[in-house]
Amino acid sequence: MAHSLETETCDPRAICQALGIAVEAVEARGLRLYPAAERLAVADVDRNGKPFFMTPAAGRAWQAMKAVAAADGIEIYLISAYRSVERQAELIRAKLDAGAAIGDILTVLAPPGYSEHHTGRALDLTCPDAPAVQLGFELTAAFAWLQANAGRFGYVMSYPPGNASGYRYEPWHWCFRASEQDLRLEKISGTV
Repeated sequence: MAHSLETETCDPRAICQALGIAVEAVEARGLRLYPAAERLAVADVDRNGKPFFMTPAAGRAWQAMKAVAAADGIEIYLISAYRSVERQAELIRAKLDAGAAIGDILTVLAPPGYSEHHTGRALDLTCPDAPAVQLGFELTAAFAWLQANAGRFGYVMSYPPGNASGYRYEPWHWCFRASEQDLRLEKISGTV
């Protein structure tokens, strides 16, 4: 798709400190600071016309995966893709304003700068028979299909049960992880 989005430059560590997030504690969990995607394009549009941005390679892989799933009788759709550092901070601020403790928040939201969504390669998925971002998604045919097929398109579930990151299990969160050689070639050709 032709639309693109410029990504922001900001200091995620300063934003974390302003939110009361100790960067040392985040890094002790083994979380890494992700660079923002250099180039984004519209990967999909929801039924209300809201665009979802991803890197071109991740977006193409998403479209291919969605098409094969549909051919197999499985409907999956995006509910989240690229998310800026500032948007991540807004989500955390909203939870803090609602009275949630930062430790609890950081089991369901990555600190700004530490989210795979910043890379333009992560997506959150759902299907018609599951509520968005709920564990019930794992009981759907869509989730079973993703477990069996997402790897063929370069997608892996980032936060399985018992993951070491400190995040809750997220059966809806998948990240595009092409090989390093694929990424180098795409960067050289300007398609990442």
